[in-house]
Amino acid sequence: MNVVSVPSGIHRPSGKVDIPSAWEGAEMKANPDRWLISLAAGEIAELEGAAETYLGSNKKIAEITKESFPLPYFGAHLEELKKRLLVGLGFEVIRGLPVAKYSQEFAATIFCGVGAHLGSARSQNAAGHILGHVRDTGADAKDPNTRIYQTSERQTFHTDSSDVVGLLCIREAREGGDSLLVSTTTIYNEMFDRRPDLAALLFDPIATDRRGEVPENEKPYLEIPVLNWHAGFLTGFYQRQYIDSAQRFPDAPRLTPAHVEALDLFDALANDPALHFCMRLQPGDMQFVYNHALLHDRTGFRDWPDAGQKRHLLRLWLSMEGDRPLPDCFKQRYGSIEIGNRGGIITKGTSLNVPLD
Repeated sequence: MNVVSVPSGIHRPSGKVDIPSAWEGAEMKANPDRWLISLAAGEIAELEGAAETYLGSNKKIAEITKESFPLPYFGAHLEELKKRLLVGLGFEVIRGLPVAKYSQEFAATIFCGVGAHLGSARSQNAAGHILGHVRDTGADAKDPNTRIYQTSERQTFHTDSSDVVGLLCIREAREGGDSLLVSTTTIYNEMFDRRPDLAALLFDPIATDRRGEVPENEKPYLEIPVLNWHAGFLTGFYQRQYIDSAQRFPDAPRLTPAHVEALDLFDALANDPALHFCMRLQPGDMQFVYNHALLHDRTGFRDWPDAGQKRHLLRLWLSMEGDRPLPDCFKQRYGSIEIGNRGGIITKGTSLNVPLD
């Protein structure tokens, strides 16, 4: 692909981008065999055996590594999954883990062990949690310091601050809470066809709210383009609610009417049923999504009244060896853009740990 320079000095592709992760939702929905795998009994036994051995060593879950969680057979599939994430479709769902019979510690150990075969776990908040709990905490979505996954409301399409995000479903909601995926490249290609002038504006730096989790000596917002063209890769970075709330800071770059129009078209395409697709994660499903190529979302949900039945997912943020290079602007979010050692939310005094409740 050719690259053309624009007046601001930012680079962008000169045309549409054709890669395996530039899929359309209808295609994925019609072909689940391309992204959904079911664990065999022997693979489940191997995962459970590795977890039992690790917990028996009295080591902390936060210290788990590929070497300390050996998977002689299923590990080969996870090596293939790394390729699928980085240069393939950009996602996979692994089904069949019998989480209903596990303690939360046991489920977390298996999930973190699988994650260790894919990459290194990163902190997901200022408290240094490498294992996140995705559930409705009763937080107010209108509070500019609330992160939307702590509510039951629709999230909107976004990326997380890591190379890969993994989810393990422990319990489903009573209604809703479906997972949605869309290809960033497909959205760009559609915008290039319809409004190349607006597509070009998404390569401009745009302010995104840090939502109160601010590293020392940093601004309370980021200035990273929604679309980034670097080293031959198109990389997305997006959370519309946080872009909008960043305008509360008087020194943040103002969104022009043209930028708002571009963001509105980007959102409209992400929400086009022809481009995205929806899946319901079942208890025991592990979903892994490549943030640099895809956007993910979750529909709003209505939960169970019993606290012990409420929707609950565990989340990992992973940094991947052999990944694409990222432009310097990502240092604002990642601190370091060193491949295999980047991503997450690091603030002063952060110590990595795994909360189990």
